[in-house]
Amino acid sequence: MKIETITNQNNWDTFIKSHHESNFLQSWDFYEFHAMRGKTIIRRAALNDEGEIMAAYAGVIETAKRGRYLAIAGGPIMDWQNKSLVKDIFADIKKQGQENDCVFVRVRPQLELSPESLELMKKLGLKKAPMYLSVEYAGILDLNKTEEEILAGASQGFRRKLRKAKKAEITIETSSDPKIVKTFYNLEVKHAKRQGFVAFSEDFLTKQFTAFAKNNEVLMYTAKKDGEILAQNFIIFYGPEASYHYGVSSDLGTKYSAAPLLHIKAMAEARERGCTRYNLWGIVGLEEKSHRFYGVSEFKRSFGCEELKYTPAHDLVLKPTKYQITKLVESTRKKIRHV
Repeated sequence: MKIETITNQNNWDTFIKSHHESNFLQSWDFYEFHAMRGKTIIRRAALNDEGEIMAAYAGVIETAKRGRYLAIAGGPIMDWQNKSLVKDIFADIKKQGQENDCVFVRVRPQLELSPESLELMKKLGLKKAPMYLSVEYAGILDLNKTEEEILAGASQGFRRKLRKAKKAEITIETSSDPKIVKTFYNLEVKHAKRQGFVAFSEDFLTKQFTAFAKNNEVLMYTAKKDGEILAQNFIIFYGPEASYHYGVSSDLGTKYSAAPLLHIKAMAEARERGCTRYNLWGIVGLEEKSHRFYGVSEFKRSFGCEELKYTPAHDLVLKPTKYQITKLVESTRKKIRHV
């Protein structure tokens, strides 16, 4: 077995998509997006004697005043029961971090949370990170179920909102043209001001959408009434999963309950593409009522989704003294932001 940098997109995506737990976080195009932003990206894979991929991980070098770090979200993708393979992959991850002068490597594996997964992180020499890396707690809908079966499991409030949207004669449009991002950004700015969060830049959103649009992996869903935009959802389709990546709405969109209709349309498309699950993305615990995402989490739970907890982000510390500064800054930031 050898571990090397991968340059063939087809080989990469074929392997990643073959694993049921995977999603766009380890896709080729997600790292094309990071490269478009001027970031250093890493794609490494373990190959057997026949040249077949046995394990893979992609990461991005992030820079901060307190030091550089390698971020690996949703990876590595591999057989976690193969202890020697796991050991070799993490040795390579450490090597990549050192060669890129990183203070630490942050990994949020696509591995369900369990006492065993936490013990494995500990055995690999990782420490629980002071800040999350991508979603750690997600709402999942099984797309093997029909629309009728999903609605039967949804809350009465959700079904009522959906009926209301249908009666309002809301139209749904889809687009894979990156130009649509401008309307999303304009609505996001207003949505962010209402909800009190910092909006992504238009450049950030456009580059991300463009990277996935190149291979028909993204659609923008737009709900309209009388020509006015009510809400928009940014949906990524990759392998077994359709991901509700971003969503925005106007006051009028809330009034007419446009959002549920967008999701129903996206789920129908996901089934046609062969996706087996619909990831509503991040939710927080029922007890976390002070968390800034508590309200949106309640909306996602109204779908009747299953709740999936991933093993949280863990850090492989490479420079202990500098890492203490990161730990202090991020722990403080987490408290201030209520996340």
